[in-house]
Amino acid sequence: MKKRWKKILPFLKKRRKYFVAIIPALLIGSIVFITLLDNVRSDTYDIQRFAVAEETIRSPITIENTQETDQRIREAVDAVPDRYSISEEVTEERLNYINEIFDAVLTIKSEGDEDGSENIYQEEAVELRSLLSEEISSEISEEVFISMLQQPEAALEEVDTIFSQSLESVLEQGIRAENIQSGITTIERDLAYLDVNEELLEILMDLADFAVVENSFFDYEATAQEKKEAATLVDPVVIRAGETIVREGQTITNEIYEQLELVGVLSQEGNMYPVLALGFLAAVIAYFFGMECLQIAKDKDWSILPITATVFLSALAIFVMKIQSFFFDQSNALYLVTPMAAIAILLKVLISDRSAVRLSILYAVLSAFMFNSYIPGMLHVEAAIYLLFSQLAAIMLMKKLSDRLVILKTAIGLILIHSAVIISFLFLSFEKYTWSGVFLYLGFGIAAACLSAILAIGLLPVFESFLGILTDMKLLQLSNPNQPLLKRLLVETPGTYHHSVMVANISETACEAVGANGLLARVGAYYHDIGKTVRPGFFIENQMPNKNPHDKLPPKESADIIIRHTTDGANLLKAHKMPKEIIDIAKQHHSNSLVQYFYMKAKELDPETDEADFRYPGPKPETKETAIVCICDSVEPAVRSLQDPTSETIDSIVSSIISSKISDGQLDNSPLTLKELKIIQHTVCDSLKGIFHSRIQYPKKEGEK
Repeated sequence: MKKRWKKILPFLKKRRKYFVAIIPALLIGSIVFITLLDNVRSDTYDIQRFAVAEETIRSPITIENTQETDQRIREAVDAVPDRYSISEEVTEERLNYINEIFDAVLTIKSEGDEDGSENIYQEEAVELRSLLSEEISSEISEEVFISMLQQPEAALEEVDTIFSQSLESVLEQGIRAENIQSGITTIERDLAYLDVNEELLEILMDLADFAVVENSFFDYEATAQEKKEAATLVDPVVIRAGETIVREGQTITNEIYEQLELVGVLSQEGNMYPVLALGFLAAVIAYFFGMECLQIAKDKDWSILPITATVFLSALAIFVMKIQSFFFDQSNALYLVTPMAAIAILLKVLISDRSAVRLSILYAVLSAFMFNSYIPGMLHVEAAIYLLFSQLAAIMLMKKLSDRLVILKTAIGLILIHSAVIISFLFLSFEKYTWSGVFLYLGFGIAAACLSAILAIGLLPVFESFLGILTDMKLLQLSNPNQPLLKRLLVETPGTYHHSVMVANISETACEAVGANGLLARVGAYYHDIGKTVRPGFFIENQMPNKNPHDKLPPKESADIIIRHTTDGANLLKAHKMPKEIIDIAKQHHSNSLVQYFYMKAKELDPETDEADFRYPGPKPETKETAIVCICDSVEPAVRSLQDPTSETIDSIVSSIISSKISDGQLDNSPLTLKELKIIQHTVCDSLKGIFHSRIQYPKKEGEK
């Protein structure tokens, strides 16, 4: 079994990048698919016509009811009346006929004898017919002409204008075949108030029968255009997603049944398409999440702990939104209470700013689907925008984590951001809100900010303890001088404590110069020599004058005691459950360097002495922080041992120590580049020059030596 495992282990190590990306991606993709299934898939119902609905059914999609739209178009088209066009030619023609009649009658009467006999009137009528148009002569009887010739000339002139005006008014309104009689009646009504004899009225009515003809004709093109415009003005009948089709207890009519069939809640076939679409969405999200996990693994030296934290936080974010969605519907805005900023804060503290921003965008996209009120096809864009701003604001407001109050200060900033976004939503909407509603929504935003701070403060120690992730908060706690190990270091080995503090200051500055974790280097430097507390008197910085126990020991035994402080320190740190990063600094800060003093003494006694017996067991530094502590741990006592350190001397010692470590291969496993080593050298020299600067020699009093 062991042999088989030894064969499998190298295979897994070579392909670890696939595992750190694929397994988290599959896990998160599955969670997304399962949690969003109810949000995208619509329920189907086995319903019969004229049955009673057992529950309220809403439309899962937005779709046009084409049948209802077509019916409304037909109704609108049928409601358009036929369009007629009035012939101006016919109108002018009939008016000219009447003018022609009156002009001809008045002309003959002015030329003839007013007291003529009956025969004279008949002759004049014959003459009149010869003067008039053929259509007039053929349609108006001779008796009408004789009666007109018998009327006084003044009476004819008076009624001529009034009759023409009445006729023109009637014809301009349009006379269709079916309302000729109504036009004649209108003229009769206009003439009823004239002060003339009955015979003249009868003449005028005969003329009206002749003059009033059809002059309004059906206009096919105008009618067709009017019907077309009426059809285009009909809005399509659309069933909106989320719209109630039938309420509980309502009878399923034919119309309702057709609507249910149209939106697809009666069919099992179309219900699979949203599921397939969700599968594609989950695959896309899984891909981006896997790529992010791969990047995190590269940045964190392929540690599985940050990946575990990322998966756990992402799953937590999804479940929080899912639980919140159970209480959310279109009538409230409970998505405003979702504490997604807590996830962003934890991602920033535990992983990195970049990962927190990328994953925040991913969570915001998911929230648009999660808060759709379980109406397939809908996206809650406001929820996505609000939660995205909330998370990004938390990331930007969260500065260096110096204490837990920083999270509370971030919460205050979040309250302002939440309030600004909520007020923007309210002002941009067309709905009217009462002041009580505005304050309610603002209260939701304040609650979300406070919940985010509480969750971030509460969950941070959980990740620190159970997942073993080292955060700035944990490092700050470990740097407290009241920590048991640091207190022991101070009390039992004051010289080592002072040395550790000096190394910590120099290491932190050097780390920050090359982009490493300065706080980790500082805290690691505090504990790097904790193993010296096991045998404090064997280390020179803790010895009393003229009391060196190594004088009575052989070089090999002395070297073993000195070398053992790294393993003793690692064991002490493990016993106190210190973070792995701190333990690694304690184990690796001497790399595999040579305890040169005792080696040279042993060499004097036995030229055949093996150098390997006087080297630290290592391992060699594997991180930037450990390598920098390793360098600073060597240069600090070397410079401190100088009687009168000058700038040139410090530069020379630091340069020689770094060069010797490079040539001895002690930094081979560290990710430091030559350029970064050059920066570290300059930074360390500047720090040491500031510490070991020259001091003023104060004059002595007279008589003192």
